[in-house]
Amino acid sequence: MHSISILATALLATVATATPITKRQVGSNGTDTKTNNRDFVAQLLLAPTFEERINMLQPSDLIFDFGLASGNTSNTIGNGGRTVKADRGTFPALTGTGVSMTLGFLGPCGFNTPHTHPRGTEINVVVQGALKAQFQLENGATNFITNLTQYQMTVFPMGAMHTEFNPLCTPSYFVAGFNSEDPGVMQIAQTFFNFEPDLVQAVLGGDGTINGEDVEAFKSTIPKNVALGVEQCLQTCGIAKR
Repeated sequence: MHSISILATALLATVATATPITKRQVGSNGTDTKTNNRDFVAQLLLAPTFEERINMLQPSDLIFDFGLASGNTSNTIGNGGRTVKADRGTFPALTGTGVSMTLGFLGPCGFNTPHTHPRGTEINVVVQGALKAQFQLENGATNFITNLTQYQMTVFPMGAMHTEFNPLCTPSYFVAGFNSEDPGVMQIAQTFFNFEPDLVQAVLGGDGTINGEDVEAFKSTIPKNVALGVEQCLQTCGIAKR
């Protein structure tokens, strides 16, 4: 036991030496010189106390601009709008706080396709326009549909499949808060069609009406998670399908 303890101590010392915990370096103009947050998040996670962790931050680290956020890690753009997430990976200052946030900008008839957050419960408030929200937690559970107007909020329990749809011909915006700094997301349809074609075919009927070629065709037409629909809304707003 004593030798194991010594070995563990040595390994920890090696990690600490290889990854010194220091403040984030900033450029002469005050901008962050890091192009990737991964190393900085790792250093924050290694901090033995929250005090040491918070002291590693610069004032600029405490600001996340949803309007300027760009890049694949924070900004997801589709035909129906976009979502911007601030989580531990895109906003390292959240490390250790247990919270994160996403802003959704949905165009007319835009919707966030059905998805789940495997590690976080979501509270969603409409700040402009309206949303039609829907969720189901598990097999046999009630399928809830709620219609939200400005400043109204709903909740999506952790792991529940849910979606948000803008039924208006004008843009709608929402703010989604999570009780996790890394809630994760899984789009249902996009993930389902990543399974082997034979399995997808079996789930969709398996009677010969849907073959492997059809599965691949379906997969290629699935939009990004912020899609454009629903048919009746598109007709009402005079929006052509893309």
